[in-house]
Formats: sequence, structure tokens, C-alpha cells
Amino acid sequence: MTGTMISNLRLSGIIVGLLGLAATFLIYRGPKWKRANFVLLSLGSLSLVAISIDPNLVNFARDMLALQKAQHGRILALLIISNVFLFFYSLSNRWKLETIRIQMDRLIRNLGATDFGKEHGLENKTKPIMVVIPAYNEAGNLRELLPRMPAQIQGANVGVLVVDDGSEDGTKQVALECGAMVVSNPINRGQGAASRLGYDILQKYDVRAGVTMDADNQHRPEDLERVVAPILNGNCDLVIGSRVLGSQEKASRIRWLGVSILSRVINLITGLCITDCASGYKAFNMKKLRDLKLTEDQFQSSEVLIEACKKGLTIGEVPIAIHARKHGKSKKGTDWSYGFYFAKTILKTWWR
Repeated sequence: MTGTMISNLRLSGIIVGLLGLAATFLIYRGPKWKRANFVLLSLGSLSLVAISIDPNLVNFARDMLALQKAQHGRILALLIISNVFLFFYSLSNRWKLETIRIQMDRLIRNLGATDFGKEHGLENKTKPIMVVIPAYNEAGNLRELLPRMPAQIQGANVGVLVVDDGSEDGTKQVALECGAMVVSNPINRGQGAASRLGYDILQKYDVRAGVTMDADNQHRPEDLERVVAPILNGNCDLVIGSRVLGSQEKASRIRWLGVSILSRVINLITGLCITDCASGYKAFNMKKLRDLKLTEDQFQSSEVLIEACKKGLTIGEVPIAIHARKHGKSKKGTDWSYGFYFAKTILKTWWR
């Protein structure tokens, strides 16, 4: 009975291996030709055929893994080796996809910045202080937020750049009606990707100080001078507006606890003393921002902090007040999913 089962298994392996070899040839013989994929899949299929014909070829792997006494030890050894191979193969593909993602990000940002320059002709319209507001379907909130923006801070003119992140509710039209400049992403890409597009434009036109502010009307324009003043005075390169040092309306206990824990984690791995690692209300010395490698499309607040610390930027915090959202729903997801992806970004950025 056992001999018959093993014989059937070996026969199945030969058939699957031959079919895999034929499929590899048929798929990669024409326009889809990729030498590396052809070689890897062909070797895998040939190995399966060879091992099915003579299972003793796997004995070295079985002995290396000390599976001599295990039932079906050779099969277990083969499964372990194949899984290790698949793991590294998936890592290789993930690296290739990440490279493509970064290239696409640069392309979309370059196209957006070019279209922006053609539309606005901005050499004389950008201000020494520019507020970047990434916005996705936030027309209602922007209609209340933008008219409250100050015209000057410490004698320096203030401008507003709204990054319309693929909105479908008239966000761009509202921003233009309120006197803001607008650059648009053709699709929704996330707050981090939208912010990078805004930074590109500020750097292109040699803006002195850049500020990021959320479009949901939770951040107060009245706190803008407090956030940007350390940049203008030359005391800091990056300033974080902290709701922990200030106040927040209707704060979720879970998210508040999460911000506290994740801030402690960032402090531990960087040596900083930050109280609000998730704040989107930040001010930059734009010359120093050029040194940061920012790649995250979402949950980028921790990436900014860790990168700034690695590059030796002077980082400070000031208290701010955060109001409750009036219009629309948060795009950040549930508290638990937000915490998971935020922690993942911390680990990725620190290890990078």
C-alpha cells in the first residue's frame, strides 16, 4: 500500500514537472521573455522531475536537516528547501516592486510639479512661508479653514498650497475660490505622497519655511505662528505641533494611548523627547528638508521624525490645539489599523 502511494506521488511529480517545463517555455518564448524567470522556473521543474525519478537525490538535504528518522523525511526536507527558496524569491520580487513604486512616485510628482508651474507661473506667487495642505475630498472643511489663514507672520508673507489628492468633491475649486494655489494628483495616493509633491514645489521655488497642516479643519491657523516661529528664528529645523502639550477635542482613548506608546518607541530608538509622533502639523526649514529620504505614501509622520533625527536636524515641539472634525470622515481607518501601519512604518524607517 505504501509503495503504491509513493509510486503515485513520484509519477505525479514527474507529470507536474514536465507540465511546468512546458508552461515555462510557452509563456516566456515570445514578448514576455525574461531570462531570469525562465531559468529559475525551468530549474525548478527539472529538479522536480529528477527528484521524482530518483528520490535519493534529496538524501543530502534530509541528512543535513537531521530528518533521517522522520517519516517521509525526504519529502519534509524538500518542502523546507522549497519554502526557503520561495521566501527569498518573494523578497526579491518585493524589492523590485518597491523600486518600481519609487520610480512611479518620482514620475507622478515631476509631472504634477511641471503642470503646476505651467498653470500658475509661480516665480512671483510663492511666499517665504508656504503652508502645504494635502486634501482628499475635503471641500467642506477647506471652505471654513482657508479664509482663516494669516496673511503674514513676523513680517513674512504666508501662502497656501493645497495638494488635491485625487478628490471628487470639488476640493480644487473650493481651494482656488479661497485664494489658495493648487496642485493635483490624478489619483488618490495618500497623505505622504501628496505632501512630497508639495515639498517638491516649495523646494523648486526656494521657499524658506514650509508648514504641513491637515485639511480636515482640526488644525487651527491661529497656531501657525507658534509652529513656524522657531524655524524663522533659526532655533529649529523641524517643529512638531503637539496636541499632548496642548489640547484635543473628543480624543479617542485608544488613539491617545497609541500616540503615547508609539512616541515612547520613537524616543527609545532615536534618543528624542517627542510627545506627539503622529502630528501632521509640522514646520520645516526647507533647505534641511532636502536631506530627508521620504518614501511612505501614508502614515509618514514617524518617517519624517526618524529621518530628521538620522540626518541631524534640530527638532522641537510646541503646544497646539486640535478641534473635532466637522465635515466628512477620517481617512485614517480604525484606531487599530492606524496603529498597526504606523508601527510598521516606524520599523521600516528605522531599519532603513
